[in-house]
Amino acid sequence: MAKFQINTVEEYFALVPARQREILETVRAAIWEALPEAEEVISYDIPTFKIGGRAVIYYAGWKRHFSIYPVGDAVKKTLAAELAGLEISKGTIKFPLDEPVPVALIGRIARLRAAEEAAYKPKKKRP
Repeated sequence: MAKFQINTVEEYFALVPARQREILETVRAAIWEALPEAEEVISYDIPTFKIGGRAVIYYAGWKRHFSIYPVGDAVKKTLAAELAGLEISKGTIKFPLDEPVPVALIGRIARLRAAEEAAYKPKKKRP
């Protein structure tokens, strides 16, 4: 993608090919379904869902896959069987574009991420 400021999800979607946009719209709908209280914004130039001002889940389209971020050990362990066969790096799950969008799985990931963020307690700074 060209380097310029993306301000809305619609602007982001306008930059991706039609087939990829269709897939990302399905991903977006799955996350909305799971997190109806969330706010959708652009952060780091990609679509992001926030709850209470905290980023819960990001998603982005690429040439051969779409990705969900961030995913930590809790998500990986809880959903290990469902994530088997997917490419997973330290904080990213990659879903191939040539396979059906796993809507239910994306919803579960979004809900787990929301629970993680809700439980997060920042470390207190020392005086």
